[in-house]
Parts: sequence; structure tokens; C-alpha cells
Amino acid sequence: MVLPRLDNRAARALFMDRHALAEKPSGGASGADLLELIHRLGFVQLDSINTVARAHDMILFSRRPSYRAKNLKRLYERDRALFEHWTHDAAVIPIEFYPHWHLRFQRDAALLKSRWKNWRRDGFEKQFDTVLQHIRDHGPVPSSDVGKDEKKGSGGWWDWHPSKTALEFLWRSGALTVVGRSGFQKRYDLTERVIETHLCPGNLRCDVEETVDWLCNAALDRLGFATPGELAAFWDTVSVAEARQWSEKALTNGLLQEIEVTCADGKLRKLLARPDLIEAEVPSVPGRMRVLSPFDPMLRDRKRAERLFGFHYRIEVFVPAAKRTYGYYVFPLLEGDRMIGRIDTKAQRDQGVLKVSALWPERSVRWSDARTKRLQSELDRVRRFADLDDVEFETDWLKDPK
Repeated sequence: MVLPRLDNRAARALFMDRHALAEKPSGGASGADLLELIHRLGFVQLDSINTVARAHDMILFSRRPSYRAKNLKRLYERDRALFEHWTHDAAVIPIEFYPHWHLRFQRDAALLKSRWKNWRRDGFEKQFDTVLQHIRDHGPVPSSDVGKDEKKGSGGWWDWHPSKTALEFLWRSGALTVVGRSGFQKRYDLTERVIETHLCPGNLRCDVEETVDWLCNAALDRLGFATPGELAAFWDTVSVAEARQWSEKALTNGLLQEIEVTCADGKLRKLLARPDLIEAEVPSVPGRMRVLSPFDPMLRDRKRAERLFGFHYRIEVFVPAAKRTYGYYVFPLLEGDRMIGRIDTKAQRDQGVLKVSALWPERSVRWSDARTKRLQSELDRVRRFADLDDVEFETDWLKDPK
């Protein structure tokens, strides 16, 4: 049987559209407009590295240039329109999705209780009641406010004392809710004081089948086409087996169909999509250049990004300096519907300068004077976003492709 087919250009454009990158970067970037954008993306990953700006801020800025960090903070901490929990990593998520996280709370509780017994220090379970009572008595707290009399470890940032581990466990399992961050340190409060009572764990029945259905549907809405494994990985809550079972049922009921997508290397890949995807209008992607966060949702699944865009990207933060191919924190460069290179740039805040150390074009990209001008325009936008005065290029910043 001949399957419906998406060519690579159409697949890239449709995928980018699901991630709000197939349109002109403009529009409202606060309040309801910002919430609508985050709803469309599904979540925004949080990360502490602040080379130019934090990842979550770069993600939102690349789509809405009028965005500023205070807009997300207000939406999250004042308006309570977002909650913080895990997908594949820590993220802010629309509060509307909160009921679908009860399954995650249950599964994280079982997983972490088993896993942390093996690689966290003993005693964290004995601290649950003490930590909860402390928060009940004193209100929202950061981790530095608990376990002050406990011996600190010497094994690095991950070597938590028992009360810190208890805090994280109680948050991941739903008893606590993160209500904001000071700097980048989380503040925890009792869930019953933050979330509407009828939605709190213990008051809302968790139907596994309904939750799996919602998570798989919501993942497909944001991916456009996917394998069961990609559906499972999007929220990182359901198993591949559950996503495969959901997919088979949806195929049988005519809610999904198999299609072929042409990858960047010309190979065909069999994927699942809704029946109307093939007939969908393919958006015309603007040619503007954008500096993306290394954690941009369009690139989160590195293998998928490589198949669709032919762009091999690995962040090298945890790679020893001598073994790095590019640099500590190198930003992907998007132009139109193509990934055209990566740039090593950093905010030198004491000098008020956005410093460009290096740019490596992709092998298929001819770097021209016109591209340099487009890059300068984009870097000037990034410079203003980072509240810097100027952009400076180091000598020999334009490198040969690797």
C-alpha cells in the first residue's frame, strides 16, 4: 500500500508551525497573549544558565521579540496561570493542564522513592512530616530554609541533605507546589494553599486511560507527526508501550493514519499523523534569521531535529573544555526553515557588550555579506533584549564548517 507522503520542506514547515516558528516573530508577549503561546508550545523548559539570557526567556523572545523576563514571572508567580513541574526536565506548564499531572505525581513518587534510595543520602523519607510542618508554620520556603542542622555533603551540587531531598520529592509527588523562584532557587508551598482544592492530589481521581489519551493527543497536536516513542517522550510521563497501544487504537478507529515523511537525507520514515495533516496548508516560513536557545522545543528531540533539518546538535556544557567541538554554550542559528549554523556569543555584562567569539556555518550554507547583515540585525535585537549597549565581533569570528 502506498502511504501519503510529506516532502521534507513541507514537513519542516508544518513542524515549525506547531512550534510558533513558521510565522513572523511578532505579537503580544505578556498576559493572555504569552499564555496562549505557552499553551501552544505545551511547556517552556527552565534552565539556569545565563550566557546571554536564560533558556526559557530566549525561547519566548525568539517568537515574540517584545517579550521580557518580567512577563513570564508575572504570569507564573502573580497570576498563577502556570505551574512548574517536570516534562523531560523542569518546565512551566499552563495551569489548565494540572489535572493531567496527577499520573506524573504518582509515577514520580514510585520512581524516585526507589531510585533515590540508591543514590541520595539515607533519611529523606523521615523528613517528610518535618518539612511539611515547617512550611505549614512558616509559609513558602526555599531549600536553604530547611535542614539547617543536617550535615552537608561534599559530593557536589547534587549531594543534597535529607530535607532538601524531601522537599524535591514532595514537590515531584504533588504534596508541594513551587510558587516561584528567587534568582533561580525554587520556593515551595503546600499544594493545598496554591491549587484549587478540588484539583489537589487526593481530591481528584486519576484515570490512567483518560490521562494517557490526553497526553498522547496533546503531544501529537504539538508534533504534527510522530512515532509512539516520540509521543511518549514529549511529556515523558506515559511509557512507549502505552503510547503504542494508544496509537494502535487510534489507527483502528480512523483517528490516525500512517504517512511517510521525507527526511533531510532523502530517506523515508513511517510516522503517525491525523488524517487531515496531508491536506493542511503548508505555511510560508519567513526568511528572518533567529538565534535559538539550545533548549528550544523545536530542537529538544535532537534525533528528530537531525532527521528533519539535517542539523546535528549537542550541547557541550558537560563536556570537558579540551574535548568540545564548538564551545560551552553555543546557540543554534535558524534562517527561514533551515538550520544554518551555530554561534558562540556571550553577554559581557560588565562591559555592556554582546561578544561574538565564533560562528560556524553548516557545510551546505554559503556565508555571504547579506547573511552577515541579517545576523547583525538579529544580534542587535538580542543585544537589546539582554539590556546591553553594543555587539562586538572578535577577530576571525567566521569559522570554517566542521
